[in-house]
Amino acid sequence: MLYYLFKYLEEQFQTPGASLFQFITFRSAIAFVLSLAFSTIYGKRIIKYLQRQQVGETVRDLGLEGQAQKAGTPTMGGIIIILATLIPAFLLCQVDNIYVVMLIITTIWMGMIGFADDYIKIFKKDKGGLKGIFKVIGQVGLGAIIGGIMFFHDGVTIKEEVINPTYEQELLTQNSPLEFQEAKKSTKTTIPFVKDNEFDYAKLIDWIDPSLANWAWLIFIPIVIIIVTAVSNGANLTDGIDGLAAGTSAIVVITLALFAWISGNIVFSDYLNVMYIPNSGEMVVFITAFAGALVGFLWYNTFPAQVFMGDTGSLTIGGIIAVLAIATRKELLIPILCGVFLMENLSVMMQVSWFKYTKRKTGEGKRIFLMSPLHHHYQKRGIHESKIVVRFWIVGILLAIISIVTLKVR
Repeated sequence: MLYYLFKYLEEQFQTPGASLFQFITFRSAIAFVLSLAFSTIYGKRIIKYLQRQQVGETVRDLGLEGQAQKAGTPTMGGIIIILATLIPAFLLCQVDNIYVVMLIITTIWMGMIGFADDYIKIFKKDKGGLKGIFKVIGQVGLGAIIGGIMFFHDGVTIKEEVINPTYEQELLTQNSPLEFQEAKKSTKTTIPFVKDNEFDYAKLIDWIDPSLANWAWLIFIPIVIIIVTAVSNGANLTDGIDGLAAGTSAIVVITLALFAWISGNIVFSDYLNVMYIPNSGEMVVFITAFAGALVGFLWYNTFPAQVFMGDTGSLTIGGIIAVLAIATRKELLIPILCGVFLMENLSVMMQVSWFKYTKRKTGEGKRIFLMSPLHHHYQKRGIHESKIVVRFWIVGILLAIISIVTLKVR
């Protein structure tokens, strides 16, 4: 809202300083500060409210050190992340930007699914929470919506050949570069570590007949659904010890903010030979608000945690990260950038599959890990959870650096 207010003031009254709100970098900095302030200042009040409502975590006995002390810790803290993200986003983003609209839909949609799951666990005393099938339906529904918008909406375009602007103002803003070449619809994405690093999903079907390119959504939308489901579940599994999911996610989204800014800037996308995506730079404002919310939440979520995010937070985090990667056409980087989520997912899949296989073959199920997800395996080995979290953060930073390096290493 403030974006439109200051734009009006600048156009009608030439108000000094109003033009600052036209710059993505300025609004992003303000968004980060606002979300950080909200999540730290009002986060404490929300935690106290959750305590009064007896919204406490019910901890299953898994034989982990320090586990019993976590019983009763307020959960549903993902509400802090959601509010601290949406309030600055509505204030500072161009809310008619299609990419921002997708992110707002994702935040509310996944937040509602996670909230329903936490509500059933806490107030209905059902440890299973929301039935798995309903979670999957919700994730598939969001994936279908995002995939449909990405494929059919006229505002989702790319520009393949970029003409460098010659004026300083054009270098600093994104207003004039849109005139240089007509934007077009495309199902192209970016392949890391490859020189000609673009791949068109339409090629998966138009090799049969070129006219089938119009039906590429039959391929594209299911891929988006798989990505949204996998990443949201990965974030959910990662949320098992204090500070792990929030810290790891903050590293991921800050990296995605860099990708969104470069992809939305005609100069730097041309210099780095990155796909130019008109208007995608506006996502940076939303992402920085989200990053500020995660960092502020960490204030209360680091060991010993004063609040847990619950599925309200973890499913929302995973959904937003998936949509950001898809919108910036960097979804093929997810196995690297979200490598921690991937390891957590794979550890569970491997553990369950091997246990079932050995039980069927020998009558006794065997395990690969002492416990899954992976962070519990290290807890079983006697490593303190704070050390596990910091080491996972270090791995996350390393993977983020590798992801950034892919911009030039091809």
